[in-house]
Amino acid sequence: MTTDRLAGEAAQGAEPQSPGGTTPPGPAPGDQPAAAEQATAGAPAAGADADTPGAAAQGVRAEVATDGAPDDAAPGGAEPSKSEGSQGKGRSAAAEALAAAVRAVESGERPAASFFNDTAPARRAAAPAAPVAPAAPVREQPPRREVPVRPDREAIDLGDVRQVLAAGGAPESLAGPVVEALGERAAEALRENPWQLLAVPGVRHDQADGFARALLGPACDPGDERRSQALTGWLLERAALDGHTALESAALRAALAKVGVPDPDEALRSAIADGGVLVFQDALDAPGGARATAESDDEDAEQPVRVLLGLDRYALAEESLADGLARLAATFAETDGVTGGETGAPDWESAAASAPTSSAAELIRTVAAHGLVTHSGGEAARAEPAALVAAARALGLRAYAAAHSEDGRRRLAATLETTGPDGTPAAVTVAGLLSGAEGPGRDEEGALTVDLLAVLDAPQLDVETAAMLVESLPDGARLVLSGDPGVLWSAGPGRVFADLVAARRCPQVVSRTPDSGPIGELVSGIGIGELHQVEAPGKEVVIVPAHDAGEAVHRTVQLVADSVPRAIGVPSEQTQVITPGHGGAAGTRALNTALKNRLNPGPGRFGGFDPGDRVAYTPAPGRTVPGTVVSADAEGLRLDCAGAPMVVPREEVGGLVRHGWALTAHQAAGMRWPAAVVVLPGDAAAGLTRAWVYTAFSRGERHLSVVHGAEGALPRAVAEVPYLDRTTRLRTLLQTQAPATG
Repeated sequence: MTTDRLAGEAAQGAEPQSPGGTTPPGPAPGDQPAAAEQATAGAPAAGADADTPGAAAQGVRAEVATDGAPDDAAPGGAEPSKSEGSQGKGRSAAAEALAAAVRAVESGERPAASFFNDTAPARRAAAPAAPVAPAAPVREQPPRREVPVRPDREAIDLGDVRQVLAAGGAPESLAGPVVEALGERAAEALRENPWQLLAVPGVRHDQADGFARALLGPACDPGDERRSQALTGWLLERAALDGHTALESAALRAALAKVGVPDPDEALRSAIADGGVLVFQDALDAPGGARATAESDDEDAEQPVRVLLGLDRYALAEESLADGLARLAATFAETDGVTGGETGAPDWESAAASAPTSSAAELIRTVAAHGLVTHSGGEAARAEPAALVAAARALGLRAYAAAHSEDGRRRLAATLETTGPDGTPAAVTVAGLLSGAEGPGRDEEGALTVDLLAVLDAPQLDVETAAMLVESLPDGARLVLSGDPGVLWSAGPGRVFADLVAARRCPQVVSRTPDSGPIGELVSGIGIGELHQVEAPGKEVVIVPAHDAGEAVHRTVQLVADSVPRAIGVPSEQTQVITPGHGGAAGTRALNTALKNRLNPGPGRFGGFDPGDRVAYTPAPGRTVPGTVVSADAEGLRLDCAGAPMVVPREEVGGLVRHGWALTAHQAAGMRWPAAVVVLPGDAAAGLTRAWVYTAFSRGERHLSVVHGAEGALPRAVAEVPYLDRTTRLRTLLQTQAPATG
């Protein structure tokens, strides 16, 4: 790394672009900041609301902490109060028994093994191993998770909803989102329980409390069971924004206490009994936390457990994903797979012998013998799953490779210039494959018509997307999940790739192909916790010091607008700025304002945008599509996204489109640019992790500039904070369903 003439050029030649006044105030109902970068509950990143905007990934960071939570307290730790109205009424004996089980396990009154059969959710049996190369596989369709259909706003009279909102002092503009969240009976639902306003993305608990006080008057009580249940679900949804698919009971109790619930134990008991929250018990003494079963040799033996609480949405996704992965892992398990074991089977050994590298040959041989394989490596290793797909297609198989982003798909297509017998391109995006817009389509049973699917950028798969993908694969298909284990996990809940690797329930191929050049050397060191200087004779890596946020913004603008184009030869439109969060004096909002003023000044006549503006369009949570504004008309904002025209409706522009000169690392994951400028302001220290640094620093292909104001926080993060953990259940589920691999 060098701090030389390029750094000096960034410090002079232009007036500082002041960030003052560019950061909007905190979110109000309807505002759409999204989950924080790779964050866990209780550890907010600097400059909060640090990720992509999205229709379902909206809201503020969950502030769930375990501090002060009593170790022996459990949901249902006290008997229901007979004086609290409806509490305790209408609950089934099974629900009361479930709540009692949780209390007894956490308090140590009874061993966990005696309760496992009562509280473990019913799950369908794992699918049997598929036959080798079946001519026409018969697929038993797994249960499909129902996707709620959003009501048509135009077909519903919003007058009643607006009246209720006005009576509670909430903006009438929330009427549409309220109907989307609560359905056609939204007005009646809010009158019955004003705290259901929390179902609208972006609404805070204090705003819902104010709304309830206005509607209920003196009858509004902090201990109201309706409030407690709504807040419980809201906290679990916010935890999902931070990547958790469930929370430990102590963490959820502490979170309820922080939002003013007088009796968190009673709140959880009520939520469990009414079915709003599911309870899971994971044994801690078995390998990897595998759950105890009825076949235990000694059902009365003491067994330490952790009690997790979660929403059925994410529980069902993890259960379905675990079932599907176990089904794929069992495929070809009893055969050598190299020749297929049958006359006319694919000649995998010949394909492996013709592979371009030894790592690609190892991957081909492994996939030949197994239905589920993980593959790990950096940017250069992406050529190996591409070689696998090309080889499979040459053998006559319906093989495809899917990337996280359109940029990733284009880079993949450049090394995979093959089409199938039907003329379909081999490289697709995950979203395009699932929607049917790309790839082979589906058969009459709804399964994708594929024999082999390699998914690159696998760490970006959230649990719901991964479940939909695995559910869509037919019996007899092969799945390869490939990715760089050093990058940030998904923007949505779960840590699918990391959990699958940790579970060790399928073969794991680790590439031996290193990333080349100074940037590759720097990033490789970060991946093992080392931050060291690298030789960069061509100014491939440059450090630019910044003493405060204002100087960081100024130097960033100068680098993008002048220094990098002049010294490196990369134009401004091919240089991407990456910063920890959207908010703060050096977040994406402040940086985008300064960059727009310098590179494309204008009045922002359409929602703050002008033709020529670089934007980040978020059509779905966790997906960021870079584009450029072309024009605007009555239909909406017209974008050019890598040559593909898109129109964002006028009413959705504010929530789905941001300026895109500066992105967060989660938004940039899965994409690369010729040059990247990473901004590390001083207030970023609390949110820095090795995974964040690794992801941000690896986005530049030819050049990386680091505007560095974080001082010692950067090497500490790389050496000491690999990632911010997430609470998930997938690893445990996999370890109970599939045999371990060697």
